[in-house]
Amino acid sequence: MTYAPPPAQSPYAQPIGYATPPAASVDERHISLLSIFHFVWGGLTALFMSFALIHVVLGVTMLVNPASFSSGQAPPPAFVGWLFVLIGGGVVLLGWTLGGLTIYSGLCMRRRQRHTFSLVMAAINCLSFPFGTALGVFTLIVLLRPSVKAEYEYRRTLPA
Repeated sequence: MTYAPPPAQSPYAQPIGYATPPAASVDERHISLLSIFHFVWGGLTALFMSFALIHVVLGVTMLVNPASFSSGQAPPPAFVGWLFVLIGGGVVLLGWTLGGLTIYSGLCMRRRQRHTFSLVMAAINCLSFPFGTALGVFTLIVLLRPSVKAEYEYRRTLPA
């Protein structure tokens, strides 16, 4: 009796449900999650800082129709309206800028580009206690790993 080896099995012969996808590295998963969290945090920052638009509307109303704030007394001086407009507009502009830059940092992390920019944005996000601080600290921990730095350097050397 002769021995016949079993037929070689091809990886394509397995049903699709049983095929296992290649395992992503821990760094890839962490960067992917961090980029998603940057998108969410940037959107929330822009949204919540938009509440200062109420002050802008109040300031414009004080400038256009000061009698609506007087209630029988002298209307407020014009500089109060300008103060509301300028401070409210500054807060909105700052919030939208930080939100947009945070979203852009998440996009850069997804593409593995602009490592230093993402580090700077992580440090700036640390100022937003408690969620921005947590996001910033975890981003700094992940982006300062030597393996992540090497991946960014590798992606930078690839032709566009």
